[in-house]
Amino acid sequence: MPARRPVIALHGGCGVMSRAVLSEDEWADARADIRNALEAGYMILSNGGSAVAAVEACVVVLEDSPHFNAGHGAALNAAAEHELDASIMDGATAIAGAVAAARAVRNPVRLARLLMTRNIPMMLAGPAADDYATEQGLETMPQSYFTTPRRVQALEAMRAHKRLGTFASESEKHGTVGAVALDCNGNLAAATSTGGFTNKAVGRVGDSAIIGAGTYAKNGVCAVSCTGQGEYFIRHVVGHEIAARVQYEGRSVADAVRSVLAEAFNPYGIGGGIIAVDPAGSVTAEFNTEGMFRGWINAAGDVFVATHKDDD
Repeated sequence: MPARRPVIALHGGCGVMSRAVLSEDEWADARADIRNALEAGYMILSNGGSAVAAVEACVVVLEDSPHFNAGHGAALNAAAEHELDASIMDGATAIAGAVAAARAVRNPVRLARLLMTRNIPMMLAGPAADDYATEQGLETMPQSYFTTPRRVQALEAMRAHKRLGTFASESEKHGTVGAVALDCNGNLAAATSTGGFTNKAVGRVGDSAIIGAGTYAKNGVCAVSCTGQGEYFIRHVVGHEIAARVQYEGRSVADAVRSVLAEAFNPYGIGGGIIAVDPAGSVTAEFNTEGMFRGWINAAGDVFVATHKDDD
């Protein structure tokens, strides 16, 4: 079988995303980090590397950026602490790895990838996850490393909303990063990482750590990574639901993504976004909010980076 042309796509979270939330320089820096993340993953793919390695590399760049809610720049919980979730899945084997409520590992997606290679356990949570990361030589950081002024301000704003009984915007509450890829051998993979939502309950775990909810990949079907209110992605098992509609109903990935968003989120006024790629390399990026950080490099090698609905 001739080698396929690889494809990689990512999201960096969805929400109201008022242009006034960030300065022009910050918007530019966020776009630059999206491009850097795409190029990190695409370099692996273009050299014949695996889709799994590509999505891991892509997400690591986003975890290291202060502009996204994962790793450095992650949201603060109700105790003003960071608890990090991540997962990764290989569409060729259905092997996956996940981490929940980690507090020290610098790149949670790296730990998820390591757990994938171990197979059992495939998921670790809390202090056990950080202990395992240390034992395996992964870099760990103090809690202060993950904190940025923007996340401190977001926590203060959320606490004020709670005191006053007012509503917070999607962009104040949460965000996630994720990537999907198709490699030269036709294999699919997906990875997702997040700090959860601002002022979340201590110990709360969202869909980014749950295989089949926020992350899913199956060769010949699709690879999916999600962003938004995690509880809804878990309830509707969104990643797997999209794949099931494609595999068993014969829908296109784009149609399956749109229908799941319409049924599971729109009736409740809940914001959500999904990035997906099919076995032919077609990318779907759908969201029902004002914007979603997103980008991809298609089979022709063209780079696309966007933040809002009206971006071309």
